[in-house]
This record gives sequence, C-alpha cells and structure tokens, in this order.
Amino acid sequence: MLALSGRQQPAGIHDRLREAHAVTAKLLSDLIGETCRRFPSAGQSEKTARIERLIGSEAWTEVALALIDLEMPQWQVRRIAYDEGEWHCALSRQRELPEWLDQSIEARHVDLPLAILSAYADAQRINAPPASRTSVPTVPRNADAFYEPAGCENFA
Repeated sequence: MLALSGRQQPAGIHDRLREAHAVTAKLLSDLIGETCRRFPSAGQSEKTARIERLIGSEAWTEVALALIDLEMPQWQVRRIAYDEGEWHCALSRQRELPEWLDQSIEARHVDLPLAILSAYADAQRINAPPASRTSVPTVPRNADAFYEPAGCENFA
C-alpha cells in the first residue's frame, strides 16, 4: 500500500469548535486570533480587559457572551435551549421579530460555551466582508473572441 505523504491542512476553527469536548484557553486564543477584529482595541479597553479576566478565571460561557457583545454588538442571543443532550444557541440581529420571520444563526453542541462560540463563529463568517472587495464594482476584462463592437445607429 502506498502511504499518503504530505501534510494535512490544519482544521479550520469551525471544525475545531465542532470536534472539541470542552473550551480551552488555546482554542479560545485561536478563535480570537482568527475571528476577532476588535480584540484588543484601544476604544474598547474595558471590554477587552473584562474578557481577559474571564479567560483567566475560565468562565467560558461568560467569555463567549462577552465576545459577542464586543465583536458583534448588532447581534444578540435569541435563544439558548437544552434538548436531547445538546445545547442549541441562536443569534439574531432582530429579536423582536417572530421566530419564523427572523434569519438567525443557529448552532448546537454538547457543551454550552462551545454551542455559543460555534454560533458566534458562524455569524462572524457570514458578516465577514470578502477579502478582495472594492468600493467600485469590477467588470470582467476577458471579452469573448466571438463578440465585436458594432454600430447600430441609422442616420438615414
């Protein structure tokens, strides 16, 4: 048999959150490094200091909720429920709407902080702007060879 050579790509943060059994400081550090744009921020020093204190005391659920408050202030927890051995977390921009009208982000996990962090990571992925987005839309530059410009005016 042939052995597969080469390196496997490291699992993305979404896969790592899904496969984790509990939150660790390393996992949280990786999540913050990959998804947080405001941590640490000069204007939010009180909130970032609070998150650092919570990480030090291993209050993982509070850390997850504080990250949502810091990084995505327009998002709020819509629902946290425990059903059939899993925690379900839903984040929403408009909690006042009926649930059937709202477009919420939902995640589930056996561990409550990981369910909240998974929903947070999914919402961050949806909110992230495309890397190559410019203020002016771009037009494809490769014109097909079969098309040639033609004048259609009739000056008769």
